[in-house]
Amino acid sequence: MNTVSESIVKDMALAHNGHLKIDWVREHMPVLNRIRDRFEKEKPFAGLKVAISLHLEAKTAYLAKVVQAGGAEVTITGSNPLSTQDDICAALVEDGIRVFAKYNPDPAEYKEHLIKTLETRPDLIIDDGGDLITILHSERRDLLSQVRGGAEETTTGILRLKALEKEGKLEFPMVAVNDAFCKYLFDNRYGTGQSVWDGINRTTNLVVAGKTVVVAGYGWCGKGVAMRAKGLGAKVIVTEIDPIKAVEAYMDGFEVMPMLEAAKHGDYFVTVTGNRDIISKEHFAVMKDGAILSNAGHFDVEVNKVDLNAMSTSSRIVRKDIEEFVLADGRKVYLLAEGRLVNLAAGDGHPAEIMDMTFALQAVSLAYVNEQYKNIGKKVLNVPFELDQMVAQYKLEALNIGIDKLTNEQKSYLESWVE
Repeated sequence: MNTVSESIVKDMALAHNGHLKIDWVREHMPVLNRIRDRFEKEKPFAGLKVAISLHLEAKTAYLAKVVQAGGAEVTITGSNPLSTQDDICAALVEDGIRVFAKYNPDPAEYKEHLIKTLETRPDLIIDDGGDLITILHSERRDLLSQVRGGAEETTTGILRLKALEKEGKLEFPMVAVNDAFCKYLFDNRYGTGQSVWDGINRTTNLVVAGKTVVVAGYGWCGKGVAMRAKGLGAKVIVTEIDPIKAVEAYMDGFEVMPMLEAAKHGDYFVTVTGNRDIISKEHFAVMKDGAILSNAGHFDVEVNKVDLNAMSTSSRIVRKDIEEFVLADGRKVYLLAEGRLVNLAAGDGHPAEIMDMTFALQAVSLAYVNEQYKNIGKKVLNVPFELDQMVAQYKLEALNIGIDKLTNEQKSYLESWVE
């Protein structure tokens, strides 16, 4: 395979810088390094093709190299137009991985890259947001026959998969990596919490302390965003549709109210719901002058950009990744990173130590699907608990942390119904 001639990337001259970035994250991903050592010996993907669609930055690149070390022929594309890093793409091509991705392609190019990735006829898939799976189950069903299964990274992607499964249309098993303990407890909470504020602070260079932050959605990602906002000195308001999560936010010390009321108070807004039109025309109408809007959900539909454009008399880019909209009454609101994932489109995504656990889960889940695809049926399934615990144990060992173990007497006590 001549990956240089077969790939679509911006500039191969950028590869050196990409290699430096990948080398840096590798040094901080000990769990994935341990999985790589195992894969190099066992070659679980020998003779197979793997297609990956993820945010194409250094940590993702290292996951691709780990899968490649397991014997796979790997093809990768981006899962978001603004999160692809061109130097990473070039470095991967030099490492023998086929790449179809560039930073900020137009919608037609982005779609073409996804389709070209699928046209390699993969046996296994790692997806982020469900784009590859959706194309396979709709316009390119001719590419379905060879696929054994795969793994999905995000809440959004799992929702799409479960909709397919509910309609009886899912054609192969997919592991819901996002629902694993070692994913949502750490990646969604601590990873999103830190990386969202990394992206916002890097982009705006404004203080957070003393400001009011509105967090839309109090799932694990929302919990992390709210927690970090509080740590930066902000007053935090949470909006929710789930009464249980709303009570949880209240008990965690945050104000809870509907978005229409919260919109009057917010200096910063962060949407993390996975749904559309969370902030729209009725909310823009009551916002403060200078409100800053951002999204950390997968698709750029949580902040309604159609409404915002319709209500604005003018707009302009005032700083990299910041667009200013002037409303009819002269108020200005600012949208970060085109309403796309602010932590990736305007930052470098989650810390390497966090993605170490998530991508270790991706790697071992893919190996599990490859071993069991004939037995597990065409369904969305959870990461096996023993794999979740294995990744956590590897993390503890990397941190030189020991924990207690049950004695035989304690095990017997827990398994008995008598005292």
